[in-house]
Amino acid sequence: MALSVLDLFSVGIGPSSSHTVGPMRAAKQFTDGLESSGQLPATVRVQAELFGSLGATGRGHGSDKAVVLGLQGHSPETVDTRTADDQVAAAALDAELRLGGDHRVDFNWDEDVVLHRRKSLPAHPNGMTFRALDHTGAVLRERSYYSIGGGFVVDGDVSGADKVVADDTVLPYPFTTADELLAICVREGKSISDIMLANELVWRSEEELREKLLGIWAVMRECVDNGCSAEGILPGGLKVRRRAPSLFKKLSETDADLNGASSADPLLAMEWVNLFALAVNEENAAGGRIVTAPTNGAAGIVPAVLHYYTKFVPGANDDGVVRFLLAAAAVGILFKINASISGAEVGCQGEVGSACSMAAAGLCEVLGGTPEQVENAAEVGIEHNLGLTCDPVGGLVQIPCIERNAIASVKAINAARLALHGDGSHKVSLDKAIKTMRETGADMKSKYKETSRGGLAVNVVEC
Repeated sequence: MALSVLDLFSVGIGPSSSHTVGPMRAAKQFTDGLESSGQLPATVRVQAELFGSLGATGRGHGSDKAVVLGLQGHSPETVDTRTADDQVAAAALDAELRLGGDHRVDFNWDEDVVLHRRKSLPAHPNGMTFRALDHTGAVLRERSYYSIGGGFVVDGDVSGADKVVADDTVLPYPFTTADELLAICVREGKSISDIMLANELVWRSEEELREKLLGIWAVMRECVDNGCSAEGILPGGLKVRRRAPSLFKKLSETDADLNGASSADPLLAMEWVNLFALAVNEENAAGGRIVTAPTNGAAGIVPAVLHYYTKFVPGANDDGVVRFLLAAAAVGILFKINASISGAEVGCQGEVGSACSMAAAGLCEVLGGTPEQVENAAEVGIEHNLGLTCDPVGGLVQIPCIERNAIASVKAINAARLALHGDGSHKVSLDKAIKTMRETGADMKSKYKETSRGGLAVNVVEC
């Protein structure tokens, strides 16, 4: 299986990659299949059933709305986030869907989008089934899909219990473990970002890749800007107030007062990192435009650490941003193929933990770390997130998710700097830490894996 940096970092919509982006992509894929098979004209009704974690927390994550948007032909990358809710409300009010944007079918919100809170499909906690019916009520087409984390969607017909995204592209430097990646770096005398770049060139030119990665970085920056300017209360009923705008104002005033002088506060940079992460994840919670990195629930960590690099590291430039993202993606690929980045499968260690590890690796790379030091930074990033549960209060990606991104961003920076003080040798390898994360996730009770049935989700009053 070959994965690209652009598989790990993709533009989407909040609040969740697995619960919003994935269902939207699956619904669109189903509708596209109706059209390509010639069954769309005969379709008079469609039904969607969401299972497992999707059923348990789908309302809070906007899974039901995402399905409606996907059925109507929208993609997470291009859907208008400003009018998305209005489009869904109109479909419910008018009692009709426009499949693929054009074909009209009857629609009953309560009967045609069903969330099963206690039922699951066999292969993954994030399962969903779509069916199209003709005028007699006969099933024209039925398909199941799994949203396996980070916005990745696989067809339910894929064989095997481990759902993966198939790509048989032959890479010049294939690797499936950190040990293999380090061995390639030593043999070739290249950095981790160099190896990733060489692999990426099988899909696109270096110029095209650079343009796309800097485009990803531009969306991350825009997301931070939006989060710093949008005041108010986040949707969903928890009445969580956005904190980024007031913190941004305070820090900007401090910068202006200093006028280039050194701050008396040695932790001022950490305050900015907190801001960057809060801004992204508040935007995500509000359903804004976001970059999966590698998921939406953990989308603030990589951008926050990248902003730290560009704001506080002398000599930071676009070349460094590209190398950062390449090195971070190399680590993300290891998590994706050897464990999981799905909170519904392994808890938040798979989301915030993997993002922390990725960001630590990326920063260590651009600070001049050797491949061994980069691997060490990544290992530190995940080791100290092992066992992290996913227990969103009210099924919303707000508490503890928003603050958790800020804490993990600072942790990633610390991991990179700690690794740079060593020579790269350490007792616990990244491969062993990833294996431990997978096993810990398997042992974790389902109530701690994005079902909102345990932890803070049941010990915090929602209103």
